[in-house]
Amino acid sequence: MSAQDAADHAAAMLADAGMPRMPARVMMALVGAPDGGLTAADIGTRLGVSPAAVSGAVRYLQTAGFVRRLSRAGERVARYDLMADGFGALMTANSPTYARLGDFIDEIADENEGAPASVARARDMAGFLRFLAIRMPELVAEWRER
Repeated sequence: MSAQDAADHAAAMLADAGMPRMPARVMMALVGAPDGGLTAADIGTRLGVSPAAVSGAVRYLQTAGFVRRLSRAGERVARYDLMADGFGALMTANSPTYARLGDFIDEIADENEGAPASVARARDMAGFLRFLAIRMPELVAEWRER
């Protein structure tokens, strides 16, 4: 399998997992980028897409914390590259969200006590989210130590 095929398959998997398709494709293009990143035009050429599609995807990835904009002295065009440890930072940053989401799901379960199966599912979901809130930072720290 070529690197391009692998990037296409990886982008499709990310899209299947919920990431919008174009940001997933741009992210995989950046995984295979040379040191120093790629310009938006480079990305568009690699993917065969318009500058507008690249712009929206890059904005999405920057907001999510996966991509950074690089500026070089003497160059007018920005380059984009993946953030170092973008996945780890994202997972750690979302830990409080998991815990709070678990709290809200418990509140929903509290109002639904007449439906024991529904309450059990909600409590299980809330417990799993709290588990993620605790373990995700620990797992990222363990990964960083490796």
